[in-house]
Amino acid sequence: MTIDATNSGAMSLDPPAVELEVQRATTWGPLPTDEQFGLWVRTALRGRAPAELAIRIVDREESRRLNRQYRGKDAPTNVLSFPAELPKDIGLNLLGDLLICAPQVAEEALAQRKPEQAHWAHLTIHGVLHLLGYDHHQAAEAEAMERIEIALLASLGIPNPYA
Repeated sequence: MTIDATNSGAMSLDPPAVELEVQRATTWGPLPTDEQFGLWVRTALRGRAPAELAIRIVDREESRRLNRQYRGKDAPTNVLSFPAELPKDIGLNLLGDLLICAPQVAEEALAQRKPEQAHWAHLTIHGVLHLLGYDHHQAAEAEAMERIEIALLASLGIPNPYA
């Protein structure tokens, strides 16, 4: 389903227009609504140009297969980011795709004793930041990315996920 995620949820700093496609390829549930995903994506994109991306919610097998194929890790993971690689002269702000493993999110939230919706929000924002070029391979990059995530989540009333 494609939604125009411009008007759901109150935010400051003029959230950008977002063309968001949410695909649910899992029987796991309950899952966040398209509106929740829209709010989290707009939060991550605050202060940026309008953008387009897709989020695909999957089970462990698809997550594992793609994690193995693209990262060489033979295990499911919570979120995979696939940035779009378009020529700069194409007039689109296509960010790319996120793949989020629903059972992995639920399992991690339970293990970390945090609300599942808060973990969904965190992983969505985390994935969008990856699409924007942020990374956490080096300690300094990880600290910078975590600071941004903490601030964005706090703007939604969600506590620090790293505390």
